[in-house]
Amino acid sequence: MNFKIGTRVDHDRYGQGIVSQDSISSCKIIFVRGGEIEFSKSNLEVKIISEPDGEAQPSGGIELKDIEVALESILNRYNGAGEIVPLGEKWTGGTMILQSSNQEIKPKEIPIETFFHKIVMLRDRLRVLEQNINANEKLSDEEKINIQQYITRCYGSLTTFNILFAEKEHYFVGQKGA
Repeated sequence: MNFKIGTRVDHDRYGQGIVSQDSISSCKIIFVRGGEIEFSKSNLEVKIISEPDGEAQPSGGIELKDIEVALESILNRYNGAGEIVPLGEKWTGGTMILQSSNQEIKPKEIPIETFFHKIVMLRDRLRVLEQNINANEKLSDEEKINIQQYITRCYGSLTTFNILFAEKEHYFVGQKGA
């Protein structure tokens, strides 16, 4: 089966997607949920929704909003569109030193910028997880709220690292009150 780039398809597991690359033995499809996935053509089972020339097949389709969510997910996954979050000035050029109580173990030094970058990536991935939960059609509203509350508690556990951020608007915020 050969696909034109831009062909819209429906997959039983990943839902609707758009063919982004086609070769002799494989193709890549960008799905709203799951991002870009490469498939071997030998066992690929998809239903074609429409060809790029506009000939629609019966079954609905992908809206622009769905494509934006998929692209945002892909860019976030590969850190291509992550928000630029500044490190607090007082930490620039600093080093974290992890020292074991066992003096035979050599201390580990980590540049604060490296550690900070990982914290920001974690925060961005939690945000993408929240978006995916909110967009999930199979979860009930009650299930979404329960999972969201768990993620909020994760943010609360990360508030210790707020001292690294230059601006309060980037802080982790857990559940208020309680």
